Amino acid sequence: MVRIRLARGGNKKAPFYHIVVADSRNARDGRFIERIGFFNPIKFRNNKNLHISIERVKFWLHKGASPSKRVLKLIKIHE
Repeated sequence: MVRIRLARGGNKKAPFYHIVVADSRNARDGRFIERIGFFNPIKFRNNKNLHISIERVKFWLHKGASPSKRVLKLIKIHE
C-alpha cells in the first residue's frame, strides 16, 4: 500500500520533516517514491515553513495512496 507520510530529518532536538510518498513496508526514513513537500515544526508560524505540492497530493490520492493522520492535518492547514 502506498502512503503519504512524514520522513524525519534534521538534528537531535531540531526535527525537520519531508513529506514523501512511500510504500508502507519501507522504513520511515527509508526508500521513498517521491518527495512532495516539507514541514519544519520548530519555525512553524503562518505556514511559512510548510510547503506541499497540492497537485502531486491530488495525483497520488487519485492513484490510491492514503495519507497519514498528521499529513492529512497539514494538507488541510495548507489549503
